[in-house]
Amino acid sequence: MPVPLGAAVAAGAAVAFVGAVDPNEPGHYPSCPFLVLTGLYCPGCGGLRAVHALAHGDPVTALGLNPLVVAAVPLLAVLWGRWALRSWRGEPVPAGAVRPAHGWALLALTVVFWVARNLPHGEFLAP
Repeated sequence: MPVPLGAAVAAGAAVAFVGAVDPNEPGHYPSCPFLVLTGLYCPGCGGLRAVHALAHGDPVTALGLNPLVVAAVPLLAVLWGRWALRSWRGEPVPAGAVRPAHGWALLALTVVFWVARNLPHGEFLAP
């Protein structure tokens, strides 16, 4: 199971880094180019701060910063678990492990979230 384990180690290292280096303090991370150019939030705006909050055990703050990132964590954990289990069993990972319909649904959800967080009544979705 070297590839799923390597992916988990890389993801864990990234989360540990974001947990240690506070994105709320200026100068550590670049600004969102979409936000800088348009003044609008992208679907990822607030994502680093949400990961930082999750790394510090604060899911309520993380939800307020980027609910899409928080919702993605369990989804990614399940997908990683399925991948790791297949790898451990020596089973091939099917090329279509994620169905195209699921990809399109995720894209549609992301676009709806992107638009909604920039509308006047979607202020609660903004970071």
